[in-house]
Amino acid sequence: MKLWFSFLKELKLASRGFYFYVEIGMAAIFLFLLLFVIPENFDSRNDMYLYYDVPDEAFPLFEAELLIDDEDGLAEEVEFELEDKVFLTHHYQTDGFNYYIFDNQDAAIKLADKKRAFAGIISMGQSDIINYTYYLQGYETERLKNVLAVFHNEDVEVLKDNFDAQEVRVLHKDQVMLSDRENVVPSFLTFNGSLMGMFILASYIFLDKKEGVIKAYAVTTSPVWHYLLSKIGVVTITSMITSLLITIPVLGWQPNYLLMIVFLLSTGLAASALGLLVSSFYEDISQSFGTIIVLVILMMLPNIAYFIPTWDPVWMQYIPTYSILEGFKEILLPDGNLAYVLFASLGFFIAGVIIFLFANSRFKKTLTV
Repeated sequence: MKLWFSFLKELKLASRGFYFYVEIGMAAIFLFLLLFVIPENFDSRNDMYLYYDVPDEAFPLFEAELLIDDEDGLAEEVEFELEDKVFLTHHYQTDGFNYYIFDNQDAAIKLADKKRAFAGIISMGQSDIINYTYYLQGYETERLKNVLAVFHNEDVEVLKDNFDAQEVRVLHKDQVMLSDRENVVPSFLTFNGSLMGMFILASYIFLDKKEGVIKAYAVTTSPVWHYLLSKIGVVTITSMITSLLITIPVLGWQPNYLLMIVFLLSTGLAASALGLLVSSFYEDISQSFGTIIVLVILMMLPNIAYFIPTWDPVWMQYIPTYSILEGFKEILLPDGNLAYVLFASLGFFIAGVIIFLFANSRFKKTLTV
């Protein structure tokens, strides 16, 4: 009962403080970005600026090939400005590319350089042999360069037969994928819950240290762990509410919210306990700033890898936020891996309890110092 009253008291005090509204404000910013800034799906098409150095009577043949793959079967006129000059182009949109056909070769090359896009010159040589010249930007992979080289040095029919002969195995049938907007939510939840939880909890403790609240417990009958656990409870509950405020407007009732609450409680305990432990070694936030920044940077690395699938070293999997990201993603998916989330929740709960016990021991030793 004492623990419950201690929690209610800390919750009331926190609701009047600055850091409580920092968490609410961050959640509001994340929600605004998700609803009004981040599109439902990003346009992953590459831009290709082309110039056809071919006779006028031959161009319709090339255009017909572009129109076959064009999404609406129609070319659109698009204007580009370069060096105070306006160039009119014809735009063709396919699944993988935005093709812009220029009437001026130099403009196509210069604009491609300015926009960091591909440029291609298609010309007709002797004996009506078609030549392709590509102007690349330097960031292209060797695989893409090899594909371009092979594509124009091998008979198209032979390539088509080889592509058709490739065996494709579907590993997961009827798999539901998150949209690009929904795919950003796990990253926001990880930052809002874990990283903010660690920072906010440490800030609460440093504020109480400054006001002498913690040392006052040395002369009261209330155990220290009641105070510490109440702080963790406040931060975890706030994190849970803000996480739901972020998730519900974007994904509706698709996620497993019961599982999300369990996961938020366990990860919140671990992150808050880590914040407690850090605060036990320092007297104010300025002294701990370096340690907190290092921890935040370390915890942010899996977020970077999350958006760059090609960069996913094995050691990254040992950073806790890696599992938190994967856990949130499984929760948001309609057919997510329930066992993974429960196992991760158990792991974070155990880790949180161990860190909390260590932090509690540290605070008991330093109360009278």
